[in-house]
Amino acid sequence: MSHTLSTPCRAFERGAVLVCGPLIEVAVGVKAALCRNPDAAILTFDDETGAVIDLDLRGTEDDIRARLLASYPTGALRPEPEVQGAGNPARGRGRPRLGVVAREVTLLPRHWDWLATQRGGASQALRRMIDQARQADDGEGRARAAREAAYRFMAALGGDFPGFEEACRALFADDREGFATHTLSWPPDVRHFAQRLAWGNPDDSAARL
Repeated sequence: MSHTLSTPCRAFERGAVLVCGPLIEVAVGVKAALCRNPDAAILTFDDETGAVIDLDLRGTEDDIRARLLASYPTGALRPEPEVQGAGNPARGRGRPRLGVVAREVTLLPRHWDWLATQRGGASQALRRMIDQARQADDGEGRARAAREAAYRFMAALGGDFPGFEEACRALFADDREGFATHTLSWPPDVRHFAQRLAWGNPDDSAARL
């Protein structure tokens, strides 16, 4: 997954949240912590995906900021606004820009033949099919992705914690009470963040640090 300078993330040291916030600020905070204790074991995680973010912390804080500014976009890509002028006349009536992205799709001949017969052509047919599939999903895809994000975080930081395997089984069984029971002895910040990733726990105390 690509990140931006404002990607929300948090760094953990020995099971406790060291710093959380936008990526660029967390990177500087981790650098400061390592300057105080070069042997500190610190891992930084994406707040949404639970994935570890590798930070290049060489040099000074200014070096880190400059490197991040050069490596990451400042925000999500958005279509450039239209400016009317000599090189860009005003648009008349017609289909507005949809912000579509062209990518290669590989299908069998019979699939192309079927798409060619659909209303609006292949592109519109594919978009309708995807929208229908998303509606039919009824949130299960998002729930599955959330559980996978929690597992990704747990495996990176809590693999040696007591009850880890039992907690994973409870996680994928959507057993919140069982998960809470098997993670009760874990550091609170780790337990709360895993719960937040999996179920959006509103009592995530780590998020308020």
